[in-house]
Amino acid sequence: MSILRRLPFPSLIPHHPFATLAALPQDITVWTPSPISSIETAADSLFHVTIDVSNSPDLAASHTFPGQYLQLRLPDVDRPSFLAIASPPSLAASTGAFEFLVKSVAGSTAELLCGLKKGDVVELTQAMGNGFNIDRIDPPEDYPTVLIFATGSGISPIRSLIESGFGADKRSDVRLYYGARNLRKMAYQDRFKDWESSGVKIMPVLSQPDDSWTGESGYVQAAFARAKQIHSPKGTGAVICGQRQMTEEVRSILVAGGVLSEKILKNF
Repeated sequence: MSILRRLPFPSLIPHHPFATLAALPQDITVWTPSPISSIETAADSLFHVTIDVSNSPDLAASHTFPGQYLQLRLPDVDRPSFLAIASPPSLAASTGAFEFLVKSVAGSTAELLCGLKKGDVVELTQAMGNGFNIDRIDPPEDYPTVLIFATGSGISPIRSLIESGFGADKRSDVRLYYGARNLRKMAYQDRFKDWESSGVKIMPVLSQPDDSWTGESGYVQAAFARAKQIHSPKGTGAVICGQRQMTEEVRSILVAGGVLSEKILKNF
């Protein structure tokens, strides 16, 4: 039996099981019913979810910066999820769609979401947060180095950033350290060529690779510590999204190397 019905949603109590983010008060949260356009496998336990917001222009227009996120809820489920928007803001403006990279975790709202089908209806809030404040590392000639770090589904808002454009082709050194357990768990590999064409050097890091892997192994922070190569700390910016240990350790390495803390961007 489908867990969805196409009826008005009951009042639910927001709760976020994945991150330490305060849910909006229920009495001011505006929920917009929106149908699923598609759900496809992106990698092991990761799903590419597209939601149609073409009939909700205010919702589509709320996505203005890469790195923003929103709440999604299902009927009869008391645990809404916070999801980073993976698509660039231009996609919502041009096609009326939001795209997400969702990790299916047993017993979670995300697991239920990943089991839906085209036409099933979910509810969304408007996009929240200020996203990645790229103005802090502009213009490109003053910040020729941008180091980007992501692990697992943390690549989702990073995709939005890369595909929104942040002058990567005008910078001399833009690197993405992207960590996953193995290639089967690494999403967006089909986009790497386009990202590299835009000026972003992709550096996959696998913590549990198979015997044929010849690239970087271990954790992202360790791979970066080995390579480092910060030629001009004052002209370096960074963008980080992923596991807390990774973000904290990478930030420490960057600051110790002379990168200004205000030039290290997070999306919340």
